[in-house]
Amino acid sequence: MNLPNKLTIARIISVPFFIAAYMFGYYILAFVLFIAASFTDMLDGKIARKYNLVTNFGKIMDPLADKILVYSAFCLMVEDGTVPGWMLIVILAREFAIAGMRTVAASDGTVIAAGMSGKIKTVLQMIAVPLLLLTAAIDDLDVFYYINLAAQIFLWASLIMTVYSGIEYIAKNKNVFAQ
Repeated sequence: MNLPNKLTIARIISVPFFIAAYMFGYYILAFVLFIAASFTDMLDGKIARKYNLVTNFGKIMDPLADKILVYSAFCLMVEDGTVPGWMLIVILAREFAIAGMRTVAASDGTVIAAGMSGKIKTVLQMIAVPLLLLTAAIDDLDVFYYINLAAQIFLWASLIMTVYSGIEYIAKNKNVFAQ
């Protein structure tokens, strides 16, 4: 297994630790774990492209690892009221639709890698989540206001990009429906 794929696996392994930190109210620790895991996402892609280590495993598992990390955070935040449940439903509906399309394509031997708009969506989500984590950890009302404002902007931007990237993905891969 190459280094980029090991980083992807490390991101998945970090999720239970992130969840435990969040659930026990260690928001700064959850923040650090989330940032570190997010960093592995950036790093594995750069290494894979630079050293020609792109694999089918990486094409499938890298975006899946991102989803496990980000949507674990969103599920926890829905539970405590930080993120509205309907937002998570929209996000997950897009993910299930795309996963279904990827499965159909894979049954025909085709691997569909993540597109740029999907990557932007992920980056926006990976910025929104740590900002939301900081709002849970900050007691200073003035600082809270600005961080929460930034968190909400990134959360809404990620939702808009989620819908856009889903529509774009379906449009670009409509041939999957003919299989």
